Amino acid sequence: MVTEKPKAKKTKKPKEKKNEVEIKKDEPGKEQAKKEALENEPEKKEQVKKTPQKKPAKPKKKIGNSTIARGKRKKAIARASITPGRGSVRINKMSVASINNTYVREIILEPVKMAGERSTKVDIRVRVCGGGVLGQAQACRTAIARALVDHFEDESLKSSYLERDRSLLVEDSRRTESKKYKGPKARARYQKSYR
Repeated sequence: MVTEKPKAKKTKKPKEKKNEVEIKKDEPGKEQAKKEALENEPEKKEQVKKTPQKKPAKPKKKIGNSTIARGKRKKAIARASITPGRGSVRINKMSVASINNTYVREIILEPVKMAGERSTKVDIRVRVCGGGVLGQAQACRTAIARALVDHFEDESLKSSYLERDRSLLVEDSRRTESKKYKGPKARARYQKSYR
């Protein structure tokens, strides 16, 4: 018969910090060792800290002669590309003149009219999707204004846009509030009846 020897269980010793091990030794000047250990720790931490560096600015999107810019409004996203040309403005491959609603057409063409004669030297193509009619129009307006500023690299044009309406260059961050479960809409609540 083969008898197996019982294996001894290994007990794990709790890990101790290096500073505590040095302090626990019974040596003369126990208090002085504690002070030295505490003084050394902050010096190590200070050496590790690094100064934060600024991220470089994103380069403007220029592909060949064209400039690309983006605009958003609610759920609508528009991307405008500007190339040297004869002054045509197309939205989703359709001319702006084909838009029947004059109010929507004026919203889209506002940055083009403010740019003046410079806008007759470029062709503007916009791809827009999502959202409703006015959301898409305002997204196109922001995208066109940003693209014109990037293309011409003119501070006076940028300042004139900001004076007229800040939303020409800065996107509106507001979004629709989500619906809640105790009512038909975001804030409205179902009616109560106690009869």
